[in-house]
Amino acid sequence: MDDIKTSENKKQKSMDLTVGHPLKQILLFALPLVFGTMFQQLYSFADTVIVGRCLGIDALAAVGATYSLHFLILGFVQGACVGFGIPLAQSFGAGEKRELHRFLWNGFWVGSFFSVLLTVGTVILAAPLMAAMNTPENIFSMGVSYIRILFLGIPASILYNYSASVLRALGDSRHPFYFLLFSSILNVVLDYVFITDFHTGVEGAAAATVISQLVSGLLNTWWMFRRMELIEIRREDMSLSFRHIRKLCIIGLPMGVEYSVSAVGAILLQDAINILGSGAVAAQTAGEKIRQMFTLPMESIGMAMATYAGQNFGAGHMDRIKRGIRDGIVIQALYCAVVWVILLLMKGILVQLVLGSGSIQVARNAEKYLMICSCLFLLHGLLMIFRNVLQGMGYAGHAVLSGIWELAGRGLGGWIAVSGAGFTAVCFANPMAWGFALCYCAVMVLWFLKRK
Repeated sequence: MDDIKTSENKKQKSMDLTVGHPLKQILLFALPLVFGTMFQQLYSFADTVIVGRCLGIDALAAVGATYSLHFLILGFVQGACVGFGIPLAQSFGAGEKRELHRFLWNGFWVGSFFSVLLTVGTVILAAPLMAAMNTPENIFSMGVSYIRILFLGIPASILYNYSASVLRALGDSRHPFYFLLFSSILNVVLDYVFITDFHTGVEGAAAATVISQLVSGLLNTWWMFRRMELIEIRREDMSLSFRHIRKLCIIGLPMGVEYSVSAVGAILLQDAINILGSGAVAAQTAGEKIRQMFTLPMESIGMAMATYAGQNFGAGHMDRIKRGIRDGIVIQALYCAVVWVILLLMKGILVQLVLGSGSIQVARNAEKYLMICSCLFLLHGLLMIFRNVLQGMGYAGHAVLSGIWELAGRGLGGWIAVSGAGFTAVCFANPMAWGFALCYCAVMVLWFLKRK
């Protein structure tokens, strides 16, 4: 362990999560992640506001109708890249510097392969998939144009997510936040310029997202190789190693599939919402964008728990993992209570900000969606704790099964909606998905910790 943790130079040092008080360490590591996801969602929210107010309700519905398909593909990218970082975190915790570099470079080769494969496949299949989701005819062409540009940006998404995952695995959550903050501001500026000055429509909003993500990925990569203490460029570490690729895929691909399986449930739900009409699509889109802005910090705590569990699992510190789970639950519970009060007081203002002076019924449904979801936010917060601990310990295959439970919850909500319950069932679909997956993940984490 000495070759990793005692080297000194003027470069950026890594953060060792295997020592110190768990609550303090988790908070110090998670805060940049929380602020990062808040700003990331802020520019997504700004994207929605600019589209909704400058291009109209149909354009907003078109962007919203692509969300589940976008989540299906780019969710796989995000989950897989987070998973590719776990062997690095475990190598760091175990003090294995050579293994860390081998995983780093082989993760890059795996990411490059999936960049080509996913980009070609998704651009070709974008229109058939949107049609299969029963996208309303009046928003179909705009939705296809928007999602195709996002799919062309898959290499940029992989670059950003993988480079950020590597930095976080080494304990650096601050610089991905700084670079994400810069790209978030850039995204909002490009959104406004493309849509209002160049009149590019929803295609401009998608292009702004891709450009800003590419910039943040390049900045992460520059920092990793130029400023991180541990990272060295050596030719012998760059060669393909099927042993390392195998472990990366065993951990990373199930995490990507878990995101995608969960997204299949979102697609089933989106199909049901589309059947209810473009008004329901707009209401759910507005409510969901606001909901994501407040729940993404919970996911950031989860990402911190994955790195924390990975380093401590590599070091063999099971008791610290248990203490980290307890402290993580406290953080999530306090956050959920504060957020519920904020949404109770500000839901009308937030919905009006997104929709402008649109339909009163659409606004009421969006507020209803927010209040039902926010009452059950703790389910989501706890799921983020237990699922990410499970993944950080290396049991990524079980993440796929938790994704199946999420699929079941969203699919059930969609089925109830089209069976007569209407928009109310849509509001309960996400909380049902969180609850089903939480039960599975909590049981598996407790079982694995007891066995260890």
